[in-house]
Amino acid sequence: MAALYDHPAPDRFVVGTIGLPGERTFLLQAKSGSALTTVVVEKEQVEILADRITELLDMVMVKDPAARVPQTALDDRIDNAGLNVPIEPEFRVGTMSLGWDTVKHELVIECFELTEADAQAGTSADPDDDEVEREVLRVVLDAAAAREFSRRGEQVVGAGRGDCPFCSLPLEPDGHLCPRANGIPRA
Repeated sequence: MAALYDHPAPDRFVVGTIGLPGERTFLLQAKSGSALTTVVVEKEQVEILADRITELLDMVMVKDPAARVPQTALDDRIDNAGLNVPIEPEFRVGTMSLGWDTVKHELVIECFELTEADAQAGTSADPDDDEVEREVLRVVLDAAAAREFSRRGEQVVGAGRGDCPFCSLPLEPDGHLCPRANGIPRA
């Protein structure tokens, strides 16, 4: 049976990276008491997750004032600390799901393992497929923690290499050959 890493009220749920810009590995990390779960994600997954959380929270804020969703991250909830150690990823994430519990006013995030078969097929199969056992990270956040996760996610994604002002491709530390400048090196 595949493992379920369940964090119904984590002390901490953050995105972080290891490595230098251009070579970073993106990680999600949930900590509940002494239980620590780390999973590998793609930069694009972090970017999309942060965007979708923001959209969902903004929608809930308008449609359900009883949920008491903060408009921005609360100062006392901001977490800019590094990842907890040891950093030992349990699995690589393929598919993620996001939902809002309208009764408890909580955000539910599920991250499903990208299996070897998925990787070979070049796709991530349906997480509801009962024939494939997948490890799952499940995290439940209150609105303030969700808002903070989204803020930090956007910050971490934006902290990488800068973009070339001409072609928008990432700049390497020593510049790059810009296709819009006919291959003239740009710094």
